Amino acid sequence: MEILTNILNIMDGYLGAAIYFPFLLLGVGVFFTLYLGFPQIRFFPHAWQVLTGKYETEESEGDTTHFQALSTALSGTVGTGNIGGVAFALYLGGPAALFWMWVTAFLGMTTKFVEVTISHKYRVKDDSGFMAGGPMYYMERGLNMKWLAVIFAIATVISSFGSGNLPQSNNLSVGVETSFGIPTGVTGFVLAILLGFVIIGGIKRIAAVTSRIVPVMAILYTLGALAVVLSNLDNVWPAFLEVFSNAFSGSAATGGFLGASFAYAFNRGVNRGLFSNEAGQGSAPIAHASARTNEPVSEGMVSILEPFIDTLVICTLTGLVILSSGVWKEKFENKFQRFDTEILAGTYTDANPEHVKQLFEHLDITFSGQSQVKAYSGDLVVENGNIVTPGITIIHNRSIAEDVQINISEYHYTGTLHVSEGQIDNVDVTLIGKSLLHSVPLTTEAFKRSFIGESGQYAVTLGLVLFAFSTAIAWSYYGDRAITYLLGTGAVMPFRVVYVFGFFLASIADTTLIWVVSAITLAMMTLPNLLGIVLMRKEMKMEVKKYWDVFHKKQP
Repeated sequence: MEILTNILNIMDGYLGAAIYFPFLLLGVGVFFTLYLGFPQIRFFPHAWQVLTGKYETEESEGDTTHFQALSTALSGTVGTGNIGGVAFALYLGGPAALFWMWVTAFLGMTTKFVEVTISHKYRVKDDSGFMAGGPMYYMERGLNMKWLAVIFAIATVISSFGSGNLPQSNNLSVGVETSFGIPTGVTGFVLAILLGFVIIGGIKRIAAVTSRIVPVMAILYTLGALAVVLSNLDNVWPAFLEVFSNAFSGSAATGGFLGASFAYAFNRGVNRGLFSNEAGQGSAPIAHASARTNEPVSEGMVSILEPFIDTLVICTLTGLVILSSGVWKEKFENKFQRFDTEILAGTYTDANPEHVKQLFEHLDITFSGQSQVKAYSGDLVVENGNIVTPGITIIHNRSIAEDVQINISEYHYTGTLHVSEGQIDNVDVTLIGKSLLHSVPLTTEAFKRSFIGESGQYAVTLGLVLFAFSTAIAWSYYGDRAITYLLGTGAVMPFRVVYVFGFFLASIADTTLIWVVSAITLAMMTLPNLLGIVLMRKEMKMEVKKYWDVFHKKQP
């Protein structure tokens, strides 16, 4: 597992966590925003009109309505990224990360408009008579670059697990266990069966299910979030100030939070923003290709609304809940995951500013200097679960762990353990103590800080189940469209079986490891898609002009 973890971290360093990635993603968004004259602002009112079906005609080709296509695409984006992903970004980058999620969403509205329009133009019918679309089709038919199309399609199949399957199942099952005490494996098994029933029915059943789930889940989650925000109203404005004041300087250390540099908050905010709204990733065009319309630009208009709803509304609510409640900088009882734990040589405390500075540099991946903090190697003496070896500090979840107990088989451990480069060699022991929370547990804790008290966690759990399950449904469709492109319709059913099995396995996997996998697969799709839409820029501008010329001629 440690070897796998190291390999994944190296891959992430060259892809999603690389310095160039957020600049590339935002750069393409800035380019198209200027090139097309701020379409996310100019076309915003028209997008709502198209969504309501005002310009829809019966003779248009497609399998779903505009609303169903948007619901399917939104179900693919509104998932654990809105609940666990925002919490993970704040845990890593502090309040500044939320600002960069907003920037990613605003520019992403244009990026999504472009990728959906171009992909819709080059959609085709598959052997079964259903619409098949996505970036792989414009890459092959529009750019005559089949090799790039194949790369993207392969990345989509992999990402259907990394973005839409594994993190959804994992966070969902953890949330249910936290709220109701139901074992993660049980939740994973039951929902995997339900997932199988839905996705076997194809796009029409998927669209029917998601168009009902999405509005309900958004309303329920919003009501729960507003309860927390209103209960902590005095902290909302200071939270906003923290977001903006830290945006270009990084987030300062406070409470158990050890701080984050500008580069780190920027990178994580953009990365998590992309994971949430998927603008530029190339996934949403696959769902929008099914929409009934002969005007590609009209479907592109509808897609402008996705990052707005997903990130600027729902993610902002989650962020304000976490920041205004203050839980993001508090330590809670945790069962330590090995991936997030490191034993350091030396005694450190977060009450000492110099210690905080040293640990901040040690944990920040963008720090280029020589860290003064060293991992501990040697013996660890434990008596009745308590560590008695002096001169060490345990880091868990990027915070100094407190009140640490070491157990084995639910009993307090007594004996000597050997530590190699910060890791305990004996994998059978478990560590429990107080540290920062992240992902779904952090959001769950924040939802308890309102007038509805402990009941707030159920709003998160219900929202999480609906969000994550609908996302897994949508991504199964993205994967089977990519499989159809690569191998034909005959390979779709085997893919769906493996997809359902993967959903179950992810429910019992390591949470943080899952997030690393999702970051890698996200970048694998995004890079070829960004290249493709930039190469199609002139055609995109021509399509927009043609659409408005025809549209204005039809108006009385």
